[in-house]
Amino acid sequence: MDKIDKEILNILQTNATLPLSELSRRVGISKTPCWHRIRKLEELGVIHRRVTLLDRYKLGLPIVVFLSISVSRHSAKWATHFVEIISKYQQIIEVHRLTGSSADYMLKIVASSIEDYDDFQQILISEVEFTSMSSSVSLQEMKYNVSLPLTNII
Repeated sequence: MDKIDKEILNILQTNATLPLSELSRRVGISKTPCWHRIRKLEELGVIHRRVTLLDRYKLGLPIVVFLSISVSRHSAKWATHFVEIISKYQQIIEVHRLTGSSADYMLKIVASSIEDYDDFQQILISEVEFTSMSSSVSLQEMKYNVSLPLTNII
């Protein structure tokens, strides 16, 4: 990956719908080589997919809750079942398995209201085997970024 690839990625992270002619002009190469670079980055899996970012407030999803879950069993069977559960709910927008924390998993959940979240949490309680669960409601989103830092990558 060279400087031009990094420039292409930086631009696409900001605006994936930018016309190829404009993208190639910004990085200083013609359209065909630019297109080939994009295709190569897709083939390598560097560009995983292109998405449209939505405004959750305008869609009526102002509540963000971080749900910490601790479990007693860490078996492959439990993990497979857990992935099945979290995969079927669109309210769960991120899940991380943790270390160095009192929780084993952290779920990021969006909801239209605290009541909506509470109803959803009750569903999770009935489906997920856990030892403890703790919710933290976000009061203010101070930074939200979907772009990855590319300055120090090889």
